Amino acid sequence: MARATNKEELTEASSVGFQLLLAEIEAIPAAHRGAEFQFEGRDRTIRDVVCHLYEWHKLMLGWYDIGMRGDKPDIPAAGFTWRTTPDLNRELWADHQGTSLEAALELLAQSHQEVHALILRHTDEELFTRKLYAWTGTTSLGAYLVSCTSSHYDWGRKKIKKLSRSGFASAGPIV
Repeated sequence: MARATNKEELTEASSVGFQLLLAEIEAIPAAHRGAEFQFEGRDRTIRDVVCHLYEWHKLMLGWYDIGMRGDKPDIPAAGFTWRTTPDLNRELWADHQGTSLEAALELLAQSHQEVHALILRHTDEELFTRKLYAWTGTTSLGAYLVSCTSSHYDWGRKKIKKLSRSGFASAGPIV
């Protein structure tokens, strides 16, 4: 799907991307959904991917709240720059090592709904006019929302496919 350039496309891409992500998770046998996959890198479980998406929703919602009050949010987060995003992602990952997949999916569903509601509150102009809001810099609010929804859901789906193709390290036999 092409990158959204209006509210209707953004709403559709976000909703479809979210449903496709959930379908990708459901396609993995339930007995393997909690497995650590044979994969090098930060996100080695479905839970890791789901929590990553949830945390970036939270970041976006926080930027929005701060920015729409007229203040300048710390983007991507206090103490981090875009260049140090891998460090931020490792911190977010570490924060959720005790979170269950079920809890992570509930958190993601809730944050998806919050971001979706935010999209619906705005017009095409408010979403896709560059530099309309000082806090978004030279880009648009919509660009931020595309990045934390449809584009990020595509990343998550691809990551889960890659994880499942790498093998199930700790799951035992398929039942």
